[in-house]
Amino acid sequence: MSKLFVRTLRDDPAAAEIPSHRFLVRAGYIRRVAPGIYSWLPLGLKVLQRVENIVREEMDAMGGQEVLLPALLPREPYEISNRWAEYGPNLFRLVDRKGADMLLGPTHEEMFTLLVKDLYSSYKDLPVILYQIQTKYRDEARPRAGILRGREFVMKDSYSFDVDDEGLDASYLKHRDAYIRIFDRLGFEYVIVKANAGAMGGSASEEFLALSENGEDTFVRSAGGYAANVEAVTVPVPDPIDFTDAPPARVVDTPDVPTIDTLVALLNERYPREDRAWQAGDTLKNVVFMTVAPDGTRAPLVIGLPGDRDVDPDRLAVAVEPSVIEPFEDEDFKRYPGLVKGYIGPVLDGAALLGEKASSGVRYLLDPRVVAGTTWATGANVDRKHVIGLVAGRDFTSDGVADVADVREGDPAPDNSGPLTLARGVEMGHIFQLGRKYAESLDLKVLDKNGKLVTVTMGSYGIGVSRAVGMIAESTCDDKGLCWPAEVAPFQVQIVATGKGGEILEAATRIAEQLDAAGVRVLLDDRKASPGVKFTDAELLGMPTSLVVGRGLADGVVELRDRKTGSKREVSVEEAVDEVLTVLDQLN
Repeated sequence: MSKLFVRTLRDDPAAAEIPSHRFLVRAGYIRRVAPGIYSWLPLGLKVLQRVENIVREEMDAMGGQEVLLPALLPREPYEISNRWAEYGPNLFRLVDRKGADMLLGPTHEEMFTLLVKDLYSSYKDLPVILYQIQTKYRDEARPRAGILRGREFVMKDSYSFDVDDEGLDASYLKHRDAYIRIFDRLGFEYVIVKANAGAMGGSASEEFLALSENGEDTFVRSAGGYAANVEAVTVPVPDPIDFTDAPPARVVDTPDVPTIDTLVALLNERYPREDRAWQAGDTLKNVVFMTVAPDGTRAPLVIGLPGDRDVDPDRLAVAVEPSVIEPFEDEDFKRYPGLVKGYIGPVLDGAALLGEKASSGVRYLLDPRVVAGTTWATGANVDRKHVIGLVAGRDFTSDGVADVADVREGDPAPDNSGPLTLARGVEMGHIFQLGRKYAESLDLKVLDKNGKLVTVTMGSYGIGVSRAVGMIAESTCDDKGLCWPAEVAPFQVQIVATGKGGEILEAATRIAEQLDAAGVRVLLDDRKASPGVKFTDAELLGMPTSLVVGRGLADGVVELRDRKTGSKREVSVEEAVDEVLTVLDQLN
């Protein structure tokens, strides 16, 4: 350790938000270069490489073949697939000395598609699964949590190529099973959830989320087995209601009601219902946003949803991709006078707004719960006025459905498997059935058994390799430092030589050499430092097993420590190597 390129820190780095970030920096595994960009030092690189090897072993075992594509890529393939624009500001773009547009690869669907197109032309060549472990680049707006969300990161991305959908199903299941084996070996708790494909496109999509209180992804699950990222949850649609006998809607005065709560209070005071009191869920809240398309085109979007719900920004962001959402500012209200701030609704002066909104460029979408026959109190698009008794399907319609309301604890699962509970996690893997999106745009076709050209169907499968290092650290550390599982630890054993006298270091070195000869990865702390410093560093560095060679040597014993449990026991010097090998065998 006196020669190891490492310096441990006693204080937490100022920008560190979560334990894994703090300890990886303090223990000398990584160093910050810029926001979201980190250098890997020897200890960190050893862990990263061990995680890579686990991924590589399982990918090879399921029939994948490893390649390595460049990270610096030309614009043209991404222009053809439209992702040059769709990726928006997350894409690192640059221009070479000849004026050609280039990018740093965020993911490689296009390049793998062209690679297979270049080499394969017959159904006999397929199926094939290709993968790489490579650095990726995405210009995250808010990089955070150290290596859990960076702008430069190591990813395993693989791609399957099949002649038909049945083949794609098989390739998808192969990857799913391989991912289960990979994440089981990595040693953190995870859940497989239904996901939204987002800008990737495709049909079937699942995420592997590591459970973490510090995770930025919210997911739901039910006791009956349903699990999904909140962005992929679909609301059960109620049955329509017969509105034949519903009384006509009427416009009422509602001054000074800036919130749903104040509106409900006023309705109960001035316009009480006969059956029960007004509630927030009886109101139709209409929230307006500005959508911005990849080409810069701006257009208003109004979402109508029950007043006891809010629009979930993440669900909305997925729903409008590849466009993005911006706030609707005061200047925007001036440009669209039909939208009266605080009193937006689906009607204007008692007339249906559908035609007027279409002509004025305002799109109106409704929550799935707003089905035909439901009755609402909502804005009249007139200052200080609302409409009560407004019936969906009779008095107003919409341009479509927007399932973007917040998902809450206790909501029914879409498959009727029980109420939903919410939890947080970190996305570690994502598998997609891409279908023919990229093959069609890049003209990847092969001759089938009948000699007919058919478009190849694809799958895309990613694992955050560097993110996995952060997640393992996050899920196994304690208040003293890191605590690596044996399979990914940079060293399996740390031997700590404490005390004065050459015989202690000689004994420690002898044991280290014997363990090394037995194939054990050993770190020997031979520094001229106090026992307290060495013990503190051993806990911070997090090797699964420590062997302390110190004053007990005079009695022929050394101390064996388990980092995870904190247990300690003395063993004889003669049996120390065998005892360590036994412990490591149990850990593996």
